[in-house]
Amino acid sequence: MHTSPVRRVARRLLPALGLAALATLAGCSMFSNPNPRFEPAPLTDYPAGVSARVAWSTSIGSGGGYGFAPVAVGQAAYAATPNGSVAKVDLASGRVLWQSSAKTQLSAGVGSDGQVTAVATVGGEVVAFDDQGHEKWRVRATSQVDIPPTVGDGVVVVRSSDYRIQAYDENTGKPMWNVQQPGPALALKTNMRMVLEQGLLISGLPSGKLIAINAHSGNIQWEGSVSASEGATDLDRISDVVGAPLILGPLLCAAAYQGRVKCFDVSQGGRTVWQQRVSSATGLAADAQQVYTADQRGIVYAFNLADGHQVWKQEALRYRQLSGPAVLSQAVAVGDFQGYVHFLSPADGHLLGRLQIGGDAVLSPLLATSRGFLAQSGNGHLVMIGVN
Repeated sequence: MHTSPVRRVARRLLPALGLAALATLAGCSMFSNPNPRFEPAPLTDYPAGVSARVAWSTSIGSGGGYGFAPVAVGQAAYAATPNGSVAKVDLASGRVLWQSSAKTQLSAGVGSDGQVTAVATVGGEVVAFDDQGHEKWRVRATSQVDIPPTVGDGVVVVRSSDYRIQAYDENTGKPMWNVQQPGPALALKTNMRMVLEQGLLISGLPSGKLIAINAHSGNIQWEGSVSASEGATDLDRISDVVGAPLILGPLLCAAAYQGRVKCFDVSQGGRTVWQQRVSSATGLAADAQQVYTADQRGIVYAFNLADGHQVWKQEALRYRQLSGPAVLSQAVAVGDFQGYVHFLSPADGHLLGRLQIGGDAVLSPLLATSRGFLAQSGNGHLVMIGVN
């Protein structure tokens, strides 16, 4: 499929510009809006319910963005920054175990299974490193890759901006298969991830669909609709699946911008179990009882995992351009545009505390680990936050 230069530019720029002008898309703090309705909620004082501290902070490069979020494998974290830096860091201490360079600017990173770590360059290359930080191979995708690669089960998979999902052999970089789905005129540039589970690659699509693909053959096993495009204009019809799909026992859950939060029962052929009409730009987190998300206005919700009923919502962080959430037993955590991480009670959503980890926006979704919440800041730091 050939796409005109004008259409390619529109795909990248119009969603960010249009949505930022409404001050509703997380992370667009560089745009101002004179409408006072969209002013970020001021920070308020309240009794602290948790003690949060920076356990360690490590610089791994410079810059940040939507395509850059850490992953944890065992007791290590892997992360990359736009200037080409790729690193493995000890979760307990923050010590850099290895650091390498892709030798060019990156558009997205990282994916890792602890053996191979992959990133994507602005020139449309996929670069893989072994677990000593040595470059293993590099290949060219069909177009630029703006979401992190997914690595595991013997494959490295990327989704490029022409909506093509491409798989490469993890050891050699040899192309294995590719699947292309029709895409809309406009798509978001925000936090998105694919996941691998039991030999299936599960990916959200800009059309509001979820797709499950056999990771070795490329055969499509299942498709489901999280939301449907509605509206009179291309901007109104944006309905991208955002964040990472969640696999929670028999349930497969996902969120869509200008759409829904929806859970399917994969043990019953993908039957819809529940859905809530909430528009998220950042995705979901979950524990054993509840699913958490922040909508495009910065309202944080908790839904019962079994039947989807709303357990609580918290409006105190309106228009603070929240990151994707993460949850541990002590708290639900979200980052904001001023570099604060806010902690909410999983039980009722009340504010438990906040911690500033830097002046740059926390665009990447937070990551819950055995050591605490891991954040990647906009200035290229990994920050481990301990919560008691």
